[in-house]
Amino acid sequence: MKKKFCVILIVFLMPGSVILKAQTPDNEVIDVMLSSYSARSFSEEPVTDSQIEQILKCGIKAPSGRNKQPWKFTVIKDVTKVKELFRSLNKGNVVIIISGVESEQGRMNSAFDCALATENMFIAAVSMGLGARIYTGPVRRIDEEIRKNLEVPDGYEVVALLRVGNLDPEVDAVSSASPRKGMEEVVNYIEEK
Repeated sequence: MKKKFCVILIVFLMPGSVILKAQTPDNEVIDVMLSSYSARSFSEEPVTDSQIEQILKCGIKAPSGRNKQPWKFTVIKDVTKVKELFRSLNKGNVVIIISGVESEQGRMNSAFDCALATENMFIAAVSMGLGARIYTGPVRRIDEEIRKNLEVPDGYEVVALLRVGNLDPEVDAVSSASPRKGMEEVVNYIEEK
């Protein structure tokens, strides 16, 4: 009976300890999010297959409406395939194309869900010490010929592109990061009366 009680007590305390750790000021996820920036300068050192796999696993774990997971990820290691979409792209960089279901009915939900997956992958890359940058502008230039060349699956439209690479060691995060708006510029509070 004592053994069973101890097991039950441990099971109830474990989730509580995880919650308490997440509420501490030294939270690694929050630290990564608050120190991340959209990288602009990458080296030619290649991203490893295991890094790409971890990044993709994080994208797959993103939340989605009704758990539909309406995304497909296309990993492009051959930078010559996507040169026409980017001003500069270094050898060794990887571009992940995030595509969502094309259906008219679910288009908005699909795009939002794909954005969540993109953010998960961005944070995963940054947490591994890689540089990452999300692009949506070049999506406009993806016509039918480029879609075929990039092997975007039928029934899906490109929502975003995620560039991942090793950071240029000559560039520091402070000078590379764009300034962010202050909380007073973007947050409104409605207080209880």
